[in-house]
Amino acid sequence: MPFIQLEAGKISTEQKEKLIVGLTKVASETLGIAEDKFIVLLKENELDNWGTGGKMLSKVLGR
Repeated sequence: MPFIQLEAGKISTEQKEKLIVGLTKVASETLGIAEDKFIVLLKENELDNWGTGGKMLSKVLGR
């Protein structure tokens, strides 16, 4: 069973649904595998747990 994982900051329920639908559709079309065979995992991370350029992402984004 194909597995798709996406890590991001906070995601709204509406965004999660769009991501799951969209990622599944594109992967299915690209790989020629039925959509019902895919598993999608969305992992939300606090912006304080990410860093870029030596700075916490929450500070870079001003959140």
